[in-house]
Amino acid sequence: MTRVAVATAFGGPEVIAIVDEQLAEPAAGQVLVEVKAIGVNPIDYKLYSGAFGSDVSTLPLHLGNEASGVVVAVGDAAQGRGGPVSVGDEVIVKGVGGVYAEKVLVPAEAVLPKPAELDWESAAGLLGVAGTAFDTLETVGIAAGDTLLVHGAAGGVGSIVVQLARARGARVIGTARAINHDALREYGAEPVEYGPGLIERIRELAPDGIDAAIDAVGTDEAIDVSLELLSDTSRLVTIAAFGRAAKDGFPSVGGANPQSLERRSNAALSLIAQAAAGEFTVTIAKTFPLSDAAKAHAELQSEHPRGKFVLIP
Repeated sequence: MTRVAVATAFGGPEVIAIVDEQLAEPAAGQVLVEVKAIGVNPIDYKLYSGAFGSDVSTLPLHLGNEASGVVVAVGDAAQGRGGPVSVGDEVIVKGVGGVYAEKVLVPAEAVLPKPAELDWESAAGLLGVAGTAFDTLETVGIAAGDTLLVHGAAGGVGSIVVQLARARGARVIGTARAINHDALREYGAEPVEYGPGLIERIRELAPDGIDAAIDAVGTDEAIDVSLELLSDTSRLVTIAAFGRAAKDGFPSVGGANPQSLERRSNAALSLIAQAAAGEFTVTIAKTFPLSDAAKAHAELQSEHPRGKFVLIP
């Protein structure tokens, strides 16, 4: 038996309930993981918001797609992303749904080894943001010497974009609220506040122009400023403004994009190793008990501290 957070209807966070579910023993190619921490992402609440439809036959909706934990049982031929999986292995679970739970039964290929250098919370919140950040950087081809503009640079994805871009030798200008400017400077970025006059502030910092832009917020301001500053629109990518991308002819990336999925999957082990080596960090904004999943979702949809939200079973 395991406690699980599910959406019992379509609507707001109030539809989340904690229920008990029976778990089977692992079959061949499966592993049972005792969950230690769960990454919370916007897609988790969008699934029950009605944004992707409201077919009641899909209820209850099992939530979450990234977690960390310890393997407590394995089926035959349990082969994970990093090799054979054994009882006692510390792992990251990614790419399967329903991880808002005390225990999860998952295909072995959904688990990756968790380095000892990563705590449970950081490991649980790592691959969603880091995979997306890597995806954007590859899409616009960031390399040493580039000047990159990052919109939403202090957010979960944006902060990883900044760190990975700096590691590649790029100069980074990042938009953020003033309260987050010191954090951006620590990552090696040059912060600017968004809002009226943004394009003039960027031009003052980069009179020779920018080479690429990554939009992690999806606002018209971010897109309009980027299009005005860039001569090559193929070097603008968004993770949120999908309508503008289709209309204005620049790339977008996302979990529903097969190229994005392949790119992120192929980079997962490398990104975990980079995080373990301290090449980038995932900021944890706040932790909540699993029973407060609804509260976490409500806070995530409002103005909140910089970094990832994590649930603790």
